[in-house]
Amino acid sequence: MQAVESTNEVPDQPSIIRAAEYVRMSTEHQQYSTENQSDKIREYAAFRGIEIVRTYADSGKSGLNIGGRLSLQQLIKDVESGAADFNLVLVYDVSRWGRFQDADEAAYYEYILKRKGIHVQYVAEQFENDGSPVSTIVKGVKRAMAGEYSRELSAKVFAGQCRLIELGFRQGGPAGFGLRRVLIDQTGSVKGELSRGEHKSLQTDRVILMPGPDPEVHVVNQIYRWFTDEGVSESEISKRLNDDGIRTDLDRYWTRATVREVLTNEKYIGNNIYNRISFKLKKHRITNQADMWIKKEGAFEAIVPPDVFYIAQGIVRARAHRFSSEELIEKLRNLYQHRGFLSGLIIDEAEGMPSAAAYIHRFGSLIRAYEAVGFTPDRDYRFLEVNKFLRKLHPEIITQTERAIADLGGSVIRDPATDLLNVNREFSVSIVLARCQTTDSGRYRWKVRFDTSLCPDITVALRLDQTNQTPLDYYLLPRLDFGSPRINLAEHNGIEFESYRFDNLDYLHGMAERTRVRRAA
Repeated sequence: MQAVESTNEVPDQPSIIRAAEYVRMSTEHQQYSTENQSDKIREYAAFRGIEIVRTYADSGKSGLNIGGRLSLQQLIKDVESGAADFNLVLVYDVSRWGRFQDADEAAYYEYILKRKGIHVQYVAEQFENDGSPVSTIVKGVKRAMAGEYSRELSAKVFAGQCRLIELGFRQGGPAGFGLRRVLIDQTGSVKGELSRGEHKSLQTDRVILMPGPDPEVHVVNQIYRWFTDEGVSESEISKRLNDDGIRTDLDRYWTRATVREVLTNEKYIGNNIYNRISFKLKKHRITNQADMWIKKEGAFEAIVPPDVFYIAQGIVRARAHRFSSEELIEKLRNLYQHRGFLSGLIIDEAEGMPSAAAYIHRFGSLIRAYEAVGFTPDRDYRFLEVNKFLRKLHPEIITQTERAIADLGGSVIRDPATDLLNVNREFSVSIVLARCQTTDSGRYRWKVRFDTSLCPDITVALRLDQTNQTPLDYYLLPRLDFGSPRINLAEHNGIEFESYRFDNLDYLHGMAERTRVRRAA
């Protein structure tokens, strides 16, 4: 009998599927918290033998578009760069992937992953995302339903806000100089004043505007007297206020624009206006015509007499008649001959001149308007290009800082309105860019302006090099040591400044680093 050889070989074990989870929480759906989504995803993974090796989380982010959803952007970037160490992405449901207004956009982001061999699975849906005709149809319907939900919600919220405006309640935005936001309950009783950035805590509470301190009310009426009785221009009014040491409600210097806001806003005669600007569903910002505004007259206590307010409006309208292109060029030529130089700031601050925006709208750009009057804007053109570069660089620096801190285990919450960073809920950081300027003597100077209205614990001043194209170094300036609204830096500074200078932001990132401490047995 032939012997049968025995073997000790172990049959191949099925390989464990490595997956990443993506979770998102929008502000209007607190019940879909990222923790609850993650729990369901991990139950799904454990039942099917899937190992979750990475988490991408967007907390408090709208699903209308990919903008601001840094984790989803990072997920796609990791996949496209080949850095992904997983071959499956688990998402709670189709709406958590996004409520895109174009269903094709949701499909596009999923296809980017699929093209790299990474599958997306929606764990709470009743269909398997296997590419079959049935799943494709159902998924398409789900995507359309997710987008439609946002459209319906937007319409309902807008209708509710309009109703509250018509009832005389304030809907968002700062009160403004001379006014204060006051919280009232459902019976109309005053509960207290709201400070800047403070919101109501009860659904039944409402916000109204009331006159601020008497000195501020007096200043507002003085602005109107100067403008209507004495014929003082907005620029001269701002100069008088600044010379008197009076600051705006944001603790900033007055400008022509801030004075004009006081002179033209109907809230100073007690009118409540809403829907002057639309920005629905994260689409284009639109300035609406006056017939689309929602208005409630006499909603609040006026601090300026209506007859004085409307006299001021008549003066403003008389100066704002539509100029022909020839008139615009003639005014610009006269200004050039008088000043010998042109810039957007000079145009905006000159009395009797249309705004720089008017020239941009009529001629396509300020450069074309300059050419029409024979001005070659070499320095001004470079200044505009630098500004364009700075507007692009600032959010890039903030995003890099957020990502670096997150990589070290820290947490960052960015205020989308101010870009103020709250790190680990322990300290706040504001990042400002300081442009390099050349003095008449040929030396370099950098002006650093602190945002005193935000009161950050640390201001990161990024100095640009002489070309204003590349970061030179960084100054980490704590609020406790720098209380003034601005400082000037030279090429070489004293120890009181140099002790805060760094070649990169590694020190700031290290301040946010978190280390896991193993609990003792």
